[in-house]
Amino acid sequence: MDLGMLMGQFLDEKGNFAFPEDMSVPNLSEMMWQVNTMKGELDLQQIAFHDFSGSREGELVTYTRAEVNRRIKAVAARLQQVGNPGDRVALLMGNSPEYLFGFLGAQYASQVALPLYDPTEPGHGDHLSAVLEVSKPDVVLTNKRSAAAVRSLFAERPAAERPRVLTVDALPDSLADNFVSPAEDPKYLPRLEEDAVLLFTSGSSRTPEGVRIAGRSLLSNVFQVLSAAHLQLPLRLVTWLPLHHNMGIVLGAFVTALGLPFDIMTPRDFIQHPKRWIDQLNNRGDDNNVYTVVPNFALELANRFAVPEDGADLDLSMVDGLIVGSEPVTEKATREFRENFEKFGLPTNAIRPGYGLTEATLLVTLPQGEERPRVTWVSRDSLNAGRPERVEANSEDSVPLMSNGAVARPQNLIVVDPETREEVEDGVVGEMWVHGDNIPLGYLTDLAQSEQVFKNQLAGRRAEDSRAEGVAEDAHWMATGDLGVFLDDEIHITGRIKDLIVIAGRNHYPQDIEVTAEQASDHVRPAVVAAFSVEGDDVEKLVIIAERDFNKDASGDEAAIADIRAAVTRTHGIQPEDVRFVGIDELPRSSAGKIARRVARAAYLDGGFE
Repeated sequence: MDLGMLMGQFLDEKGNFAFPEDMSVPNLSEMMWQVNTMKGELDLQQIAFHDFSGSREGELVTYTRAEVNRRIKAVAARLQQVGNPGDRVALLMGNSPEYLFGFLGAQYASQVALPLYDPTEPGHGDHLSAVLEVSKPDVVLTNKRSAAAVRSLFAERPAAERPRVLTVDALPDSLADNFVSPAEDPKYLPRLEEDAVLLFTSGSSRTPEGVRIAGRSLLSNVFQVLSAAHLQLPLRLVTWLPLHHNMGIVLGAFVTALGLPFDIMTPRDFIQHPKRWIDQLNNRGDDNNVYTVVPNFALELANRFAVPEDGADLDLSMVDGLIVGSEPVTEKATREFRENFEKFGLPTNAIRPGYGLTEATLLVTLPQGEERPRVTWVSRDSLNAGRPERVEANSEDSVPLMSNGAVARPQNLIVVDPETREEVEDGVVGEMWVHGDNIPLGYLTDLAQSEQVFKNQLAGRRAEDSRAEGVAEDAHWMATGDLGVFLDDEIHITGRIKDLIVIAGRNHYPQDIEVTAEQASDHVRPAVVAAFSVEGDDVEKLVIIAERDFNKDASGDEAAIADIRAAVTRTHGIQPEDVRFVGIDELPRSSAGKIARRVARAAYLDGGFE
């Protein structure tokens, strides 16, 4: 059974999903398990964990398809023994095979998975404490590497308030024999309309909030990914994305459930040596098409630290999809990556910038055609005015807009005027709204915010060629909070509404100013700049905080600040009120690794970055 045949079973005559009531991610996994069994593929390697914690060379830990299925069912059986359907199961460990076994084990047991991370993860202790306080998990899954830190995390709580802690790699495989399937006990039947996963926001702007992803939403987005990515079998996925992040766990879990080959390592091991990721993309002499999913900064790190010498033994010809998302995708990073790696066989159309967010489970858009990545150059003034006009590439006042592709069907994406809540014409910037079965149920605790985000109704559609066609007039739409514009039938992300800098009545996109600051001086650590506005006496004032690049010190700050001031004034027509440099890793980031502009702004107003 190929992926096209698999998808075709669950589409109605209108192209919408029509799942049977007993359908679920575990059910899908068992369907593919039966296929693997019939084809005699149970002894094939499925998961390869590249562990560099003990040495620079690393250790390879592998699991066959049969071993993966048995480990998942062992976890599920233990969860069935100690809990009930609907219980919340927190995953507190780093990237590892045990994480995937735990997540899918919770799904098999009809319990609600909470993808979190190792408690020793630096800089995120407050975030984790807040999440645990809100979510109140019944069970915690960890592994031997993280078990001590997990137990310490709950040590001061009264015994009655501590969740049960299970160590996944300490559970015997024989437990799998005790797994109770839905056919044996109907209480384990999937509940498509109830919580299957709680994915917590990264906390880059406010208190972290749990997003309630129903079984139908998870299953729908898995199939939307399969459809939009045009995956070519046979395939192998390579990732180091954090599994507590929606992009990491949704992709990792569905590849594991489908029984497809999967290379995984930790984000830390990638960041320490980005070439490890590039090496895992290498053609291994088999027929597997290689896919990988990364944020934009991965391209930037690879461009700086992972380009081999000419003639090196590197063959990237089997990389069919290098999907880039999670943060704004830049023209510079994609162009330089192609220049650096096409000579090693990287296909010219391998890079696929996409767009998604937790409030849509994962994926919203991805390039659907062969021409990718696509870049449109527009004038800065027209973009800031909300109606981008095309200009020559790299001309004065030009800004590159990266296409994030077309909507992943069946799903609707429209651009609206956030004030009137009416759909705007293509070519006009507005807020992006999404409708589809992949949209979650809402937030866990903030019901008012749930109404604002997930329960929007469109006040007016375009008279012709509305992108809301097929959606009921009274349907609810999810407001992303992101600004975008349709050009040539593809969406281009321009920024986030709450990050928009408005000075003297003119709009300025912070990422545009940040790029100008980065390019003004090699003193700036690439892609680690935060631009935001603060209140002034009469108009808002611009503040820029940048990290010094590696091997730079404070003695060069003054000259670099002068260069940045001059460049920003010349390019954007605004004089920065304050420009400051800080050390490596001093700018706040979300748990997903993004620069947290609003957190940085709050820290600045509290007297930080002195």
